[in-house]
Amino acid sequence: MTALPMQNAAGTSESEQKVRKSSFYTALRILPAAQREAMYEIYAFCRDVDDIADDGGPRDQRQADLQQWRSGIDALFDGRPSARTRSLQRPVEQFGLRREDFQAVIDGMEMDITGDIRAPDMATLDLYCDRVASAVGRLSVRVFGMGESDGIALAHHLGRALQLTNILRDIDEDAGIGRLYLPREALEQAGIMSSEPEEVVAHTAIGEACKPVIALARTHFAEADAIMNRSPRRQIRTPRLMYEAYHSILEGVVRRGFASPRERVRIGKLRMIALLLRHGLF
Repeated sequence: MTALPMQNAAGTSESEQKVRKSSFYTALRILPAAQREAMYEIYAFCRDVDDIADDGGPRDQRQADLQQWRSGIDALFDGRPSARTRSLQRPVEQFGLRREDFQAVIDGMEMDITGDIRAPDMATLDLYCDRVASAVGRLSVRVFGMGESDGIALAHHLGRALQLTNILRDIDEDAGIGRLYLPREALEQAGIMSSEPEEVVAHTAIGEACKPVIALARTHFAEADAIMNRSPRRQIRTPRLMYEAYHSILEGVVRRGFASPRERVRIGKLRMIALLLRHGLF
């Protein structure tokens, strides 16, 4: 018998508690119960491994912690779930989630541990986006019930669009922890030869360096939109809301520009409610 997720006295699972502060929470709340609980568990897994990557502890300890997750995922798919992975058992069985997608997420987090990412080339950036975002999308579209071809394509494009938006929005926060995700080719094209995060984000040409990333994000958003437009509405309600929220953030970043000081672009509660009403998602 599959164990139920741990719940507190108010009936809220530990996984839901982890997702409550996320920008994805509203998008997940609109799902039917089984899908919603599965997505909470996927998000909680992602949150846990992301926290390992970002906690600032010794690299060897963080790698060891990720290795425990790797072993735990393998054991789960081999029929030996541990206390750490038991809450994922039901989603894996119910929605056919795949081992390689969980492992890809861990691979992406390891990229942040082995050496802080600084001005990767475009191929490395794309691989990173695939692992930390599109792999999560591949898990998610199976929960949403999408067909294999369009589901994988949507995960590819929407995952990359969301991650590139995060990179553009969070350049100052990332620089503060020694990371720089803007691609080397874009920096050099803008005349920025340094890969030191604090130097790059203070450079007067930072806006020029961001333009190719903005264009790439918009391309992925457009491809994702086309896929969702031909998909059954019930399957794309949550990804549509994620699309709208993050597309709004991207365009907010563009309108704000990149001159210092840069105010963080957020999507407010009223805007999220407006999106829910616009798409009839209540």
